[in-house]
Amino acid sequence: MRHRNKGVILGRLKGPREMMLRNLASSVFMNEFVITTKAKAKAVQPMVEHLLTVAKAGDLTARRSLLAVLPQEEAVVKALSLAQRYLERNGGYTRLTNLGPRQGDGAEQARLELV
Repeated sequence: MRHRNKGVILGRLKGPREMMLRNLASSVFMNEFVITTKAKAKAVQPMVEHLLTVAKAGDLTARRSLLAVLPQEEAVVKALSLAQRYLERNGGYTRLTNLGPRQGDGAEQARLELV
């Protein structure tokens, strides 16, 4: 039974799924947008929002928390610099835009970008 289990599985085991979401989150920070499938974008969006909220503190604890999640050091540096843009904003840092089906396999695509 899946009672009270909100997370999506995305056809992967726990380890590869978590690493994929961490890599997607770091790609969002480094490029300020990412084009992926709709399901992956919906799964990574809360993670990006939470990481930006942590980065808004800007102290050593925030840096260490980001280093524990994001695999690339440059993504951590970029996240800390981007957080200064959102100091007055209380959430809602990302925008999800549907792009239609992908050419090869027809999977629904979406663009996840920072506002």
